[in-house]
Amino acid sequence: MSSVDDRRDVREGYRNGGATRSLNDSLEGEIQAFLIDEDQLYTYDDLTKVNPVTPATVLKCLQVRYSMKVFYTHAGCTLVALNPFQPIPDLYSLDVMKEYHYAHQPQEFKPHIFIVAEEAYRNVRGQLEPVNQSLVVSGESGAGKTWTSRCLMKYYATVASVSVVKSQDTVERIERRVLDSNPVMEAFGNACTLRNNNSSRFGKYIQLQLDRCQLLVGASVQTYLLEKTRVACQTANERNFHIFYQMMKGATDEQRKEWKMSHDQSFVWLPNSEKTIEEDCFHETVEAMVHLGINAERQGEIFRILAGILQLGNVSFSSSADESQPCHLDAKSKDFLQRAAELLCVPAEELQTCLRVRTLKAGKQSVLKPCSQAECSVRRDCLAKVIYAQLFEWLVTFINNSICADKSTWCNFIGVLDVYGFECFQTNNLEQLCINYANEKLQQHFVAHYLRAQQEEYVSEGLQWSFVKYQDNQSCLDLLEGSPISVFSLLNEESRLNRASDAKTFRVRLEKELCDNANISWDKFSKVPHFTVAHYAGKVGYQIEGMAEKNKDPVPPELISLLQKSNNQLLHQIFKDNETESQIKKGPGKTTVVSKFKNSLETLMKILHFTTPHYTRCIKPNPECKPLTFKKEEVIIQLEACGIVETIHISAAGFPIRIPFQSFLQRYALIAKHIKLGGHSVVLDLEADTCPQRYVEKILSVALKHRCLSEEHSTLVHCGRTKVFLTQVMLDLLEDQRKKILSHCAFTIQCCWLRYQRGRRHTHRQSATLIQAAVRSWLVRNRVRRWNRAAGVIQSTWRKWRLLLKSLAEAELDDAKDLVEEDTPALTPVIRERGSVQLSTIPEPVTVQGWPMGLALASAPSMTVSLTATGFQKMMSVIASLNLPSRRGEYQVKTNQYTEELASIRAQPKGSVKLHCQRSPLLYADRQPDLKSDVTGFNEILLEKTL
Repeated sequence: MSSVDDRRDVREGYRNGGATRSLNDSLEGEIQAFLIDEDQLYTYDDLTKVNPVTPATVLKCLQVRYSMKVFYTHAGCTLVALNPFQPIPDLYSLDVMKEYHYAHQPQEFKPHIFIVAEEAYRNVRGQLEPVNQSLVVSGESGAGKTWTSRCLMKYYATVASVSVVKSQDTVERIERRVLDSNPVMEAFGNACTLRNNNSSRFGKYIQLQLDRCQLLVGASVQTYLLEKTRVACQTANERNFHIFYQMMKGATDEQRKEWKMSHDQSFVWLPNSEKTIEEDCFHETVEAMVHLGINAERQGEIFRILAGILQLGNVSFSSSADESQPCHLDAKSKDFLQRAAELLCVPAEELQTCLRVRTLKAGKQSVLKPCSQAECSVRRDCLAKVIYAQLFEWLVTFINNSICADKSTWCNFIGVLDVYGFECFQTNNLEQLCINYANEKLQQHFVAHYLRAQQEEYVSEGLQWSFVKYQDNQSCLDLLEGSPISVFSLLNEESRLNRASDAKTFRVRLEKELCDNANISWDKFSKVPHFTVAHYAGKVGYQIEGMAEKNKDPVPPELISLLQKSNNQLLHQIFKDNETESQIKKGPGKTTVVSKFKNSLETLMKILHFTTPHYTRCIKPNPECKPLTFKKEEVIIQLEACGIVETIHISAAGFPIRIPFQSFLQRYALIAKHIKLGGHSVVLDLEADTCPQRYVEKILSVALKHRCLSEEHSTLVHCGRTKVFLTQVMLDLLEDQRKKILSHCAFTIQCCWLRYQRGRRHTHRQSATLIQAAVRSWLVRNRVRRWNRAAGVIQSTWRKWRLLLKSLAEAELDDAKDLVEEDTPALTPVIRERGSVQLSTIPEPVTVQGWPMGLALASAPSMTVSLTATGFQKMMSVIASLNLPSRRGEYQVKTNQYTEELASIRAQPKGSVKLHCQRSPLLYADRQPDLKSDVTGFNEILLEKTL
């Protein structure tokens, strides 16, 4: 039979007349038929599939599953967890976490605590109101609540810490600090009891803080009622807090010497130390403290304080013969007291005086009065308890400061509630009364939120429903906390009286004031005054003796003053606050333990009320905590106490998800954007809807691909007067349809965006081409204009240069034109070609011709020289000119370049003649005439000839 068919059969049975089927022979036959098929019972992952639902069938199903090592089972809205009392490999591994986290439908997997965690996490991501979530882990002591809470924190620290925005170091720091808060708080707040080897002796509510991206950014811890009396008093076969035993087992020789704890020393306040405690636990606690930011110096102060508390436990007092004298201390007790004083960094004499002498104030005067032996022991125990309680409170505050994120960085949270389980010992006092009261409050929250509120809502919304009977524990809560008369009010009144409390008188008053309440009873034949309360989980007898004194929680002011003078910086810091001083004030306005605990629980209930709760019921299979041992009588009591059978009935016939019309339409309207009503196309109007129920039905029809809701689907969804009631199957169907539409819309948006981006890129490319063409044309035009301007400048400069050369040449010509002869003797072709020299004896002034350079010789030769040169033969002309013999007399120089206006004529020299060639504006003046000549250029020739 499918799960849908099973649910439909059960729902139809309850809607069509409720539980009309009585426990007759037919039902007994069905139960027997169901129980016979044991081979298939382990396959029932959800107890709503069990048919018929009775305590016997549920118990048998859980027993078979437990024997098959299946420890988690769904019970409608609740997860049932059976403690295996042994490690189960790979049940909580990282791969299993990822498998449930990335699953499309985690509910289709086997029941697991990770399904509850993932459902809460997805509610935060989906922003379903109320967005904040609370995971309520309840059960008896030893049922596995602490382990379950630890698994939940590990899950969220794993799946909610993968961030690409934050640095990996930051993510690892947050995750490590959140997880490391567990071993530290368990070491200081857990102890071994008769029912549990790792029992939480305090309650805690851990808020895992998530940012807008649903990433873990921090956490905060809120604690409730630490059982500090365990420091100085442990019942038989129970132990003190774990941290003391860890120090004894894991401390090094150097640490023992520092803490004044020798190997052979035993401590009164550490009973049953022979039980195995792993030495690694101490190192794990120390390492976790380091990760939380507690440095070595601060750790030394903490452990010295704890060692001082243990030394105080070994101090014993003996009565003095003279009542006016303080109690005596033997040699060993004095030694222990001296060690305690040194470890606590207080004067030993003042410590001894505070423990043995009390200060009484009469007006403005103070009177010292010696304490009796019992009073000395009480003061000693009180000192140890107040030190440990304040140290624990400081540790919680430090952890919160270390792991808590700033309010601006987180917007939602997932709370994990782990409180002490229901307890019933041979002797129960104020601690057990408060613990069981807390469990009563949590059970009432479950009853009010689920068992009662859901059924009343079904009726008010028009569902055909017959009420399922359940156990309501409101009368028990009225007995404990009711107004004006209740157990707590009477206890507070008794504690505020300025006199010693009398147990018998207080019992008489309880009988008188609360005789009409059926949840309280008295054993008149008992010698010890006590009263019995009928809790939802069973009857518990509470001893009245000492209850009022514990409720007062008195702390002598002289002890506080002594601790405020301590040289231990941590101890001094803890007790310097005014808050501690206000706790020791006397008077009717003093806050009692019960009042403080009640107020803190009320705050917790308000938080749970404004969050979406997820319930996990931890079941203890056997009282001896033996691995894989299932005792029916132990389990059936727990099932009946927490209302599992009633929960299954309501879950099978009801709808766990309830969404108001407006919220439903806003979330799922896109499934049917345009729907037809009366043959006309109507666009959904969420602001002015006249018939939202018809809109909802049409949306559901579209989601189910039917024109109307069929009978089969009516078991999955119901449209009430103001809300839509859905099963988890229907919600998953709607969410799948919504995700498909959103994916399609996202794909369409992506396509449109890609087309838009391509168009933009094309437009940008065209714009870039036009811009580039315009820029290139501007650059070319600019370059051409620059070229034209440069050409003009060059031409103008060249013209100016030519004119300058011409003016210089004209200035140097002197009167060269006067020497021009009309008839220049013609040279023979041979002479012109070879540039040879003709000699004659004509005693006339010699005419010297040379090209390309005209020179004025210092003296004319005695013969006629006819010198011409062309091309590279010009050097021959120069050399020939320089080697000619000279004579005194007149001379005449004629150049063949005078017509070019490039020759120069020098005047007749006086004395020696220097032939000098400087940088000349002549065209060929700087060129090398002969490659083989040593002369490199006329600019570098300096010829000097002395005549």
